Amino acid sequence: MKTFSILPDTTLQTIFRGIFLALLVLPFLNVQSKAARFSNEQIRAVNQISQYLGSIRTLEGMFTQIGPRGRVSTGRFVISKPGRMRFEYAPPNPFVVVSDGTWVAVKNKSRKRVDHYPLSSTPLRLILAKNINFFKDANVKSVKQHDGLTTITLNDLSKFVSGSLILVFDARQHQLQQWIVIDDRGRRTSVSINNVKTGVKINPAIFRVKTPKNRRQQERDKYRN
Repeated sequence: MKTFSILPDTTLQTIFRGIFLALLVLPFLNVQSKAARFSNEQIRAVNQISQYLGSIRTLEGMFTQIGPRGRVSTGRFVISKPGRMRFEYAPPNPFVVVSDGTWVAVKNKSRKRVDHYPLSSTPLRLILAKNINFFKDANVKSVKQHDGLTTITLNDLSKFVSGSLILVFDARQHQLQQWIVIDDRGRRTSVSINNVKTGVKINPAIFRVKTPKNRRQQERDKYRN
């Protein structure tokens, strides 16, 4: 079975860094086990973000991604928990990333190619779960507050990825504004989001994934054995 990895240098891998590393650590903002390192105000700020993210069931908006080499991509994202997500990049970027709750499909429209990964084997399963409690798997390195913005730096994430993540949260608007992913080689991928709406009604058809029969059979066989 193909393994799901986050590696450097290709357009697809930059997409994975921009989306999946950020999604992996978003639930890890409860810092109870490391609270002694921060002031009460910092702890409250981080827990505010944790509560905000944990309360979300549906979310949609637009994003702008800047890769390590300065390439700019834009698009629309939709999340419906548990399990479902869609990141659709605007042309000329040909990629669409969709999770239907069981499978993650990465579609390259220009090459008419789709790669499939079991959701259970990807970091996406963590953020798309109905209930989130993964604070022990992250290291909150710093918490800074300035002009209504809270900036949190996290690293030492999990076995899935390596690197650091900087989250920028607007405390006044109660919205995540931006994340910056720094991989283990120091390469930066930034994603800014706007026009974000929560609690929206979403057509479930946009999360449909057509999985080849042989992949479905492989997954069934894996759980039988």
